Amino acid sequence: MARPGDDRTGELERRLRRAFLLAAAVLCLGLFALWRIDNPRVERLRMELADAVLPGMSWVAGPIEVATAMLRDYRNFLDVYEQNRALRREIQRLRAWRETARALEEENAQLRALNHVRLAPRTVFVTGDVIGDSGGPFSQTVLVNVGERDGVLDGSAAVDGAGLVGRVVGTGETAARVLLLTDFSSRVPVMIRPSGRRAILAGDGASAPRLEFVDAVDEVRPGDQVETSGEGGVFPPGLPVGRVIEMPDGGLRATLAADYNRLEFVRVLRYQPDTRIDRPAGLIVPPAPAPEQFGPMLPQSALPPGTLPPPAVGN
Repeated sequence: MARPGDDRTGELERRLRRAFLLAAAVLCLGLFALWRIDNPRVERLRMELADAVLPGMSWVAGPIEVATAMLRDYRNFLDVYEQNRALRREIQRLRAWRETARALEEENAQLRALNHVRLAPRTVFVTGDVIGDSGGPFSQTVLVNVGERDGVLDGSAAVDGAGLVGRVVGTGETAARVLLLTDFSSRVPVMIRPSGRRAILAGDGASAPRLEFVDAVDEVRPGDQVETSGEGGVFPPGLPVGRVIEMPDGGLRATLAADYNRLEFVRVLRYQPDTRIDRPAGLIVPPAPAPEQFGPMLPQSALPPGTLPPPAVGN
């Protein structure tokens, strides 16, 4: 509930405010009229007023200039602060784009490396992405997004931009599983260059598989090139596998050319050797002549006594 004293105080404040505004308006109009009148007496009055006010204005002008400079610096600070925030947001966006550019650069490099793999002219391949990795201590495989609809067959060789990765051990309609060379169940016939000695590359879970059943071990040197031999008709001959290294115990292993740590794309080769023998040679088993070449066949009862029938040709 409002008290009568509060109403009187509010009315007094409103009246004082109105009086102050009226006095300020009258003063401004008077100064404007005084400054615009063109009269010698008024000019002398203006000069006397300026001489009287000028010493005091010098004391007031200094703080006003300082306050104006501070206000200008504060505005500049706000502008710099907003620009800094905008630059920080731009830097965050650029960092995201930088990571994207690095990923695209690595992907481009891997795809270019795939194009540099030396394959036979008649070898057909399909390129896929590695979409899963089930690596472990006993099973080392990867899943790729190409399958039977792309022509991938069970046992097909898989390569990356540097060399052999493994072989397909399971296919689906849209995916396939690739057994890596380091898996325990991986066995690949290889040839060691330049000696031409043959061996078996056997995986044992280590990053460098063993070289077993090497004929003429004395002719094999560390650093020799290891490539597929093509025996068995599973892998095309001449695919790079890695290089020979010698272990402290005297055993031989092969450092793989394929980089499993950065495996994102592979080529699955649809290789079918054309060296199969599916029919006998004509010189070994000549074709049987037609019966009409020997005339009509007579029954044995129609032959003269003591005459034998002609021998059958080709039996």
